[in-house]
Amino acid sequence: MKFTIAEIDRIIEMAWEDRTPFEAIEFQFGLKENDVRKIMRENMKESSFKMWRERVKGRATKHGRNISGLRFKSKNQKGI
Repeated sequence: MKFTIAEIDRIIEMAWEDRTPFEAIEFQFGLKENDVRKIMRENMKESSFKMWRERVKGRATKHGRNISGLRFKSKNQKGI
């Protein structure tokens, strides 16, 4: 998949947000968690990527949530 710079920035922003589950990113952009990891690895410094991985590893708010009926659109997302 090809994403614009704005879309990649939004994916990274959503991945950093504590309350945005990976399922929301998949719903909006069609990316599985492994795809998000790949984008993060390719577009961040190695130290930032490692910090992010430690931060989200096992975090309940990032994994295993049911997105039906949830609203996950950020105010920053209006233009995308």
